[in-house]
Amino acid sequence: MSSDQRRGTSAPDSNRRTLLRLGLISGVLLVLVLVALRLLPGSPLASNAAARWGEPTGGPGATAGPSEQPTPTPTPSPSLPPLPVAPTDVDVDTDGWWNWALLDTRTGTVTGSDNMDETNPTASMIKAWIGADYLRRAAEQGQTPSDARLDEVSIMIRDSDNNAASDLYKVNGGTASIRRLISTCDLTDSSPAPDGGWSRTALSARDAARMGACIADGRAAGPKWTNWLLDEMRAVRGVGNFGIRKAFPPQVQKTIAIKNGWVDRTPEQKYTVNCLAVGDGWTMAVETRYDINLGYTYGAKICEEVAAQLRTD
Repeated sequence: MSSDQRRGTSAPDSNRRTLLRLGLISGVLLVLVLVALRLLPGSPLASNAAARWGEPTGGPGATAGPSEQPTPTPTPSPSLPPLPVAPTDVDVDTDGWWNWALLDTRTGTVTGSDNMDETNPTASMIKAWIGADYLRRAAEQGQTPSDARLDEVSIMIRDSDNNAASDLYKVNGGTASIRRLISTCDLTDSSPAPDGGWSRTALSARDAARMGACIADGRAAGPKWTNWLLDEMRAVRGVGNFGIRKAFPPQVQKTIAIKNGWVDRTPEQKYTVNCLAVGDGWTMAVETRYDINLGYTYGAKICEEVAAQLRTD
């Protein structure tokens, strides 16, 4: 008996097993080749379900993860409406000294002439602060001003009464009131008068515009008296009704609160005219100093001319 017969197999059976092994190996290799072709980019057998660059896994219809969501376009904040005034190059034909400043009370932005930080004696322009300081302090102390005191404030503002100004300035503590002005309204250029009086308080155009903003937003006169004071400033009459608001149409003029100052300085042989205006969303200040022989109307016209050039309409 042969050895193959002893193991219970025959030669033909052995050949068949060999062929089966070869077939199985070939099948496995074919499957591996097909899988490789399916995954190979650009292959005609590539799977459509395979993830593509820039697409979420699962195909075009799949939902993108948080990191793949498009960035939303931010909604722009609404722009502020234009004011009836805007900074521009201002040109005034005069041999005297002058400066100007314009403040947007909505943003706090101050623009003006190159010398807007230079100071000038205020004359009666400071009376707007004297009235505000008196009214605010009275309210802080729980006091209601008498009718006589309110009348004093009124004629000081409307008619620029000097006696009323001196009386109220004394009640306010003199130069202490100016120091409160500087701290309350965040002024940077100004100082009390060397002689302690109110008329020679040194105020720049930039700080005058800031003072106007301080009156408009209630810091100066306080919440109880701010509207009352602004109404008094809108009611300025007589010789003091000149300057900035005269550059506007009549229907607009009555909405603009003002306080002007004018005085002839004999020792210096100079005339000083200053103008302050408080509008809706803006304040403006113009300061002038020139030869005494030209009179106060010369400075009044400078204030009006500056405002006319800053008007946007």
